[in-house]
Amino acid sequence: MVDTPAIPPPRVLVIDDEVQIRRFLDISLRAQGYAVSQAANGTEGLQRLAEESADLVILDIGLPDIEGHDVLAELRQWSQVPVIMLSVRAGEAEKVRALDNGANDYVTKPFGTQELMARVRALLRNRSTDSEGQVPLFDDGCLHIDLARREVRVQGEPVALTRKEYALLALLLRNAGRVVTQPQILQEIWGPTHRHDTHYLRILVGRLRHKLGDSALESRYLFTEPGVGLRFGGA
Repeated sequence: MVDTPAIPPPRVLVIDDEVQIRRFLDISLRAQGYAVSQAANGTEGLQRLAEESADLVILDIGLPDIEGHDVLAELRQWSQVPVIMLSVRAGEAEKVRALDNGANDYVTKPFGTQELMARVRALLRNRSTDSEGQVPLFDDGCLHIDLARREVRVQGEPVALTRKEYALLALLLRNAGRVVTQPQILQEIWGPTHRHDTHYLRILVGRLRHKLGDSALESRYLFTEPGVGLRFGGA
């Protein structure tokens, strides 16, 4: 009998200068089955990523040597590893800057463990799908989305979407778990001259939510980051 090699767990690199945060994330991530490596500053983090690689990076913005934004810019020159930015700065401009510069998600300190772990899982699932070159497909028993067949169903019934409604849903699903900024969405769907026409997006999101049976107050699929963008979630 030939033993099948064990599949190594996903590796998460935590770059944060706060010892308590690193220890807390190390315990939380290992409890979920992830392998964890740590770095206390940006220089060490970039070196570890280059030497050891990682499946996901959790990166603090307020680092002592290199600002997190600069660490992100540096690693994006040679790596497309998913990155979740951490910061005590909750301003919209800070979030938009991080996401536009290549971050996949942005979490404000203090944060809930379960929410962060859910975002980690979503990004790693999305990474796996992309690496296999498959067209995303979503089905939670209620909502069914098959982008390969351009098929959307709710409770088994076909849903008729307009071209822009479908384009928005497809864009969000392809970036499942990642916040897509308002300017990115507006440019993708309406073109570069409409990057600031956010009222178009509000109307489109409202129509799409209605057709999917979603709600802004109790979202299941379309999650809004106020003033920043949208994220596709789901069970």
